[in-house]
Amino acid sequence: MRIPITDKFLWDVYSFFEKNGKVKDLMVSPLHAKLDILLDLENPIFRIYKDRKNRRVFGNMMHYLKRKNYIRVENLMGKKAVMITKEGLSKALRASFTANDKVKRSDGKWIMVIFDIPKTHTTKRSLLKGILHNLGYKLLQQSVWVTPYDVSRETEQLFQLHSLDEYVKVFLIEKI
Repeated sequence: MRIPITDKFLWDVYSFFEKNGKVKDLMVSPLHAKLDILLDLENPIFRIYKDRKNRRVFGNMMHYLKRKNYIRVENLMGKKAVMITKEGLSKALRASFTANDKVKRSDGKWIMVIFDIPKTHTTKRSLLKGILHNLGYKLLQQSVWVTPYDVSRETEQLFQLHSLDEYVKVFLIEKI
């Protein structure tokens, strides 16, 4: 399945941080996590996307990402730097699951998520349902979602990123 270039770009940025061991910085404070002067020509991510597309197309992509609030571009120490936002990080994690084939757990177990979010928090409820749907979970009954896919890492990261931990219980079950 082909994913949009903007999603691929965000996923590549996330992967760059994962390789350098800086993902925890992104998760703890994504609004202030600097992307190591991404617009510097020495950064491999920048070079790949700039070489692949012409300057105008790359500029349009960056403008789109800024407009959708996935990234922010700021001047730091006299150089331009790109910072990924909370929304951008969430989009990158969702893109990673779309980019990779859905792989069922090798042990045959299922992941079950049960949540209890007060009706007054409708935004968090819809966000949680969207996350679960994007990760391949299916509704078993109201507030209970299950999946046979190996998405426990992505699930945990997205719950932490959006501060949904307090409302959610995650179980590993042998059969439904």
